[in-house]
Amino acid sequence: MKDPVQHSSPTPDNAPARHRRPRRARRTVYVVTGAMALLGLGIGGVVATTAPSDPTPAAVDLGAAARADDAARADRSDRQPVTPSAVPASPSPSPSAGATSPAPKKAATAKPKPKPTKKKTAAKKPTWVIPMKGADITSCYGPRWGTQHAGIDFAMPSGTPIHAAAAGTVVKAGDVGDGYGISVFIDHHNGYLTHYAHQSRLAVGVGDTVKAGQVIGYEGSTGDSTGPHLHFEVHQGAMWNQIDPAPFLRARGISVAC
Repeated sequence: MKDPVQHSSPTPDNAPARHRRPRRARRTVYVVTGAMALLGLGIGGVVATTAPSDPTPAAVDLGAAARADDAARADRSDRQPVTPSAVPASPSPSPSAGATSPAPKKAATAKPKPKPTKKKTAAKKPTWVIPMKGADITSCYGPRWGTQHAGIDFAMPSGTPIHAAAAGTVVKAGDVGDGYGISVFIDHHNGYLTHYAHQSRLAVGVGDTVKAGQVIGYEGSTGDSTGPHLHFEVHQGAMWNQIDPAPFLRARGISVAC
């Protein structure tokens, strides 16, 4: 008789529990652990999903679970949007009681430019003037009564002032008995002399310097005269070389009716 061979057979499922060989429960544990460790952010997340095949829960490391839970909370807190609270606008700082605000500067007003003043130019005095302005001419240069009348006669009331026809120096003054009575000769230092005869009295003497228009004497009727008048002559180059005064005066801007 052959010795029976002992074969080990699996313990049937319905065998008593004391004879059953403990069988490891098939479990599928899917643990998804996302660890995002960013420097300064400290974000970590651990997600564990257990799908047991039997009603017996698997043993879980309490320390690891606590750490995963803490990490999950930290992750949610970091990602949770924060609604900013309304911040009241801070009032603008008011100046202190002791401080004084600077006085506003007055705008500089442009001073009006002074209007250019026209320089009053003194009227230029003429070089030559008429000896007795406004007088009547009673006789012109030329033949008269059979002789040569060598000048122009100006008639005004006796005592009327007589004016120098131009600037110069008095070279003769007084009555020398030549028929001209009280007379004055003026040298104008340009080749011409003027002669003023039949005066009643003089206002200048020999050697005096006179200006154009200056009073040199007063009308009279001294010498060979028939009435008060001024006998006026122009001498060219030398004394007693008389020329016609009318064109001479007209050439110098003085009009006479001769």
